[in-house]
Amino acid sequence: MKRLADALSKGGRIGGDIQYLPPFAASGKIICVGLNYREHSAESGYEQPTYPTVFARFTSSLIGHQAAIVRPDMSDTLDFEGELVAVIGKSCFKVDRQDAFDYVAGYSIFNDGSVREYQHLTPQWTVGKNFDATGGFGPAFVTADELPEGCLGLTLETRLNGNVVQRARIDDMVFGVADLVSLLSASMTLEPGDLIVTGTPSGVGASRKPPLYMRPGDVCEVEIEGIGTLVNPISGETVA
Repeated sequence: MKRLADALSKGGRIGGDIQYLPPFAASGKIICVGLNYREHSAESGYEQPTYPTVFARFTSSLIGHQAAIVRPDMSDTLDFEGELVAVIGKSCFKVDRQDAFDYVAGYSIFNDGSVREYQHLTPQWTVGKNFDATGGFGPAFVTADELPEGCLGLTLETRLNGNVVQRARIDDMVFGVADLVSLLSASMTLEPGDLIVTGTPSGVGASRKPPLYMRPGDVCEVEIEGIGTLVNPISGETVA
């Protein structure tokens, strides 16, 4: 990190029109956790699980900061889910909870754009969570030493067209970052660059009356203090 800082200090400032990419574009595993805030479990009609509800995302669904989240033309139920991402820094297997943070390199922000109509066609959720260009990720990767352990004490806020739709403290997670690293590593080796997308708080559009889904022309922002603000416009699908 010191060599990197020295190199950056000698470089010129980047200006003009730049394109943000996902901070990690080739992660071996993107492990998402559902129902990890009690109020979200309740609003979704689920009993609170006693073990993390796990599903997978794939890299083909990822987009960076300022890129458009695409609402597919086959559904109008594209929902927002602001989430904290923990990034694994060292390979680990069967890690004790008290040692879990030794294996976390840092954190980022995710908008787990969910096509609800397709999410609930199957009990595994995977299809509705993996439409192309629905996983907003970024804008930055912040190393763990720059943030409180497990990001405890920080606030996550999601805004749709400037209106706050989700707000919660990271402390409200049922399974914190250390719990997730320990529990997940009990069954699989976690490797450098693997992502743990830790779950969303209450306020999602599907649980509102009437439902509030993202539409072309909208702008969704997810902010976590100390990490930054992920901003994604919403566009309609364009088929070549």
